[in-house]
Amino acid sequence: MKRFTRSSQQSMSMHYRRGVPAVINKKFLSRRVDAAFISSIHAKKYRYVNLGIIAKKEVLSVIVVPDVQNEADMESASSNVLAQILDIKGKVLIGDKALKHYLQNKPYIDLAAEWNSRYKLPFVFALLCYHKDQQLYKSIERQFLKQRVKIPQYLLTEASKRTEISKKDILNYLSYISYDLDIKAQKGLSFFYKNVKN
Repeated sequence: MKRFTRSSQQSMSMHYRRGVPAVINKKFLSRRVDAAFISSIHAKKYRYVNLGIIAKKEVLSVIVVPDVQNEADMESASSNVLAQILDIKGKVLIGDKALKHYLQNKPYIDLAAEWNSRYKLPFVFALLCYHKDQQLYKSIERQFLKQRVKIPQYLLTEASKRTEISKKDILNYLSYISYDLDIKAQKGLSFFYKNVKN
């Protein structure tokens, strides 16, 4: 993201903050950060650009483990709601936990795949929201979508060590992610919002 800023000052002001969706949401909602990819369930009330974390079909990192007691994932927001909308029972897993479960060939239901199977729409898990500097984030959006996403090796190595998931499996997972909130993704997002119970 820093590569698409207009000045070195803007680049230096952007800091990488790692955290599960629930933590990132809290930081953004409390205005401790100016912009972040926040869960789509919360993004509706905020300004956002056409960048998100989107699954065209399956996603591998948002699943339900069937045939076990219903349990939400406290690290999540949109995923728990998605499981309720789809009326899929079991334990919700997201992120590294879900990907590890998938890689162990254990039974699972991919929530994004199930959503797509039923409604023929992508599922938008998160959106790049901002509190201010709209022009900056619109500029980042335009530049970001022009180029193929490349993950720096140092980030890939760090992620592999932290999660104990191979680089190959991480790259395979990332191939399922789209960042472009295109017309079809916007339709999926609108349909999700229509189905959320207030």
